[in-house]
Amino acid sequence: MNRPLFLSAILCALLAGGCQSSSNLLLEEWSTPYEVPPFADIKTQYYAPAFEEGMKFHREEIHSIAESTNPPTFANTIEALDRSGGQLTRVTNLFFSMNSALTNDEMQRIARELAPRLSMHNDEIYLNDKLFRRVKAVYDARGGLDLNQEQQMVLTKTYRRFTRGGALLEPGKKEQLKKINEELSLYQVKFGEHVLAENNAFALVIDDSAGLAGLPQSVVAAAAEAAAERNHPGKWVFTLHKPSMIPFLQYAENRGLREKIYKAYLNRGNNNDTLDNKDLISRIVSLRAQRAALLGYATHAHYVLEENMAKEPSKVYELLHKLWVPAIKRAKVEAADMQRLIDRANGGHKLAPWDWWYYAEKVKKERYDLDEQMLRPYFEMDRVREAVFTVASRLFNISFAERKEIPKYHEDVKVFEVRESNGDHIGVLYVDYFPRASKEGGAWMGNLRQESRVAGKKITPVVFNVGNFTRPTSELPSLLSMDEVETLFHEFGHALHGLLTDCTYETVSGTNVATDFVELPSQIMENWAFEPEVLRMYARHYKTGEAIPDELIEKIHRSRQFNQGFETTEYLAASFLDMDWHSTPLPDRIDVLEFDSTSMARIGLIQEIVSRYQSPYFNHIFAGGYSAGYYSYIWAEVLDADAFRAFKETGNLFDPGVAKAFRERILARGGSEEGMTLYKRFRGKEPGIEPLLERRGLK
Repeated sequence: MNRPLFLSAILCALLAGGCQSSSNLLLEEWSTPYEVPPFADIKTQYYAPAFEEGMKFHREEIHSIAESTNPPTFANTIEALDRSGGQLTRVTNLFFSMNSALTNDEMQRIARELAPRLSMHNDEIYLNDKLFRRVKAVYDARGGLDLNQEQQMVLTKTYRRFTRGGALLEPGKKEQLKKINEELSLYQVKFGEHVLAENNAFALVIDDSAGLAGLPQSVVAAAAEAAAERNHPGKWVFTLHKPSMIPFLQYAENRGLREKIYKAYLNRGNNNDTLDNKDLISRIVSLRAQRAALLGYATHAHYVLEENMAKEPSKVYELLHKLWVPAIKRAKVEAADMQRLIDRANGGHKLAPWDWWYYAEKVKKERYDLDEQMLRPYFEMDRVREAVFTVASRLFNISFAERKEIPKYHEDVKVFEVRESNGDHIGVLYVDYFPRASKEGGAWMGNLRQESRVAGKKITPVVFNVGNFTRPTSELPSLLSMDEVETLFHEFGHALHGLLTDCTYETVSGTNVATDFVELPSQIMENWAFEPEVLRMYARHYKTGEAIPDELIEKIHRSRQFNQGFETTEYLAASFLDMDWHSTPLPDRIDVLEFDSTSMARIGLIQEIVSRYQSPYFNHIFAGGYSAGYYSYIWAEVLDADAFRAFKETGNLFDPGVAKAFRERILARGGSEEGMTLYKRFRGKEPGIEPLLERRGLK
């Protein structure tokens, strides 16, 4: 997932304590390598005054642009806006990156108090009448301006930000919009905090080894270490972090315990306590609908999709339904296969959602003589990371070198310098792969500094990948599941997008693209992960160093379409749920659970499968940047399946011509043109859905 960061941030005046500081590193130049943050020396109390100072300076910059007596031009208005707020952006990127990956109570408190002020600051810019008149004057004269393609897109995006931000509204409605934005910003922060707290609060404590029946020794060892860390010596602890929960669901023979941990996962944000998210959802959805109506859009989805490749909700539903029909048909067959296995073993029960992973592993073992534990020894995390570096190096002629002297924010983090083949510096990459209580769940990429050019000087990017993969134990290194391998490749694709961009303006640099286009660079990287040629490069047994046997590679490929009915269906269900929330006129107060149930009944989701996300913990759409956009993964998968075929058609996974075209026409261009324009320039045509259907075995 690409993690968009807030554009700007605000005052410490209302933040208690820590605002009087004679020296604040966040307001100084950094003498670190490549001017990365000096993490070890940055104190939490520095953030509030840094936001205050950054805000003050940004206001001065905006005032200077808006009050200029010179005729508005691209340079003195549009370009000046793109360059403004640099000091504020620096602290904002750092703060929100750390609040996601290394938070604490004080960081969360600051985030809550900043949220409405962030909103106010943005509104002050986009509702500034004098500033908008200058922007509009340049936009209206665009036909006669000598602008290159990137400048044209920067101008268009800047104008849209103002109109979509309420610049055309009458004064009374502008005040309404400000209030809506302020409330929304706070509710979204609270939603994410609740989910994080729920993740950390639950622990399945097992004190009898009988409850461990069926679990691999590596899983038991990790649970013992987790228990020791939580002051349960001699016991075993399983959490809702996926590296702990998923193996338990796959292998634990105790069905009651599988049900307990799975229901705890499903009920996050839905326990009718202080962390309950149902009322927040009702408020968020209602406010989004009100904002869309104020701005002249039928629904929030119409508002969001105007900026995406899909353009309108009907196009999204059309794609989802095309995939749903074969996916649910396949899922029903998979469920029947598992039920037959249960009946054959005299299980005496109907397949339930908490049974799916357990019996899927058994069917896979029976059908392909393959299970996860056969593969993990070959997927040692460091080797997987080096593999993705090697793939990128062969494709794009770049190199990665660990730089231990570059400051980092946690001991789990590793830092790499990225260079061109001729030695030119490209940027800095941080990787942070293991779960901890201070980190949000899931995986994402973000920017500490985005690529751009100022006065002809290249500003190099600093990006990071964050994951929640299987931790090493005292006995074992980090051995990844196939899903974790794929996720590592996926997030690295986002990192490449941020590293290899070659734009002048931050407005269109790197991952500043449509939500349903941003997943193309990430998802195409997944294709290399399990190609036989690539597996032979990196998949070696962590003990013996022996290469993965050809027999196992063949089993992997024969099983690649296994369980695709389930995986596609649970994902599509969440995409439908997202679209239903944001493209349907709704009352101010909604019964969230009833809404979820009705949405799933409408598409015919079978009872053995639960949507990948239930609304009370659907962070992507209620706390992140994917509202009316969760469909983007499958939309982009249509693109990436077709794009990877361009490599396969040459007979060379690393074809230099295709790789060069992908780098220059997709990765380097950022959001400087519409996504489909960039894609057609790379591929020569629009993509079809057939490659995706074939890859998932749904055709």
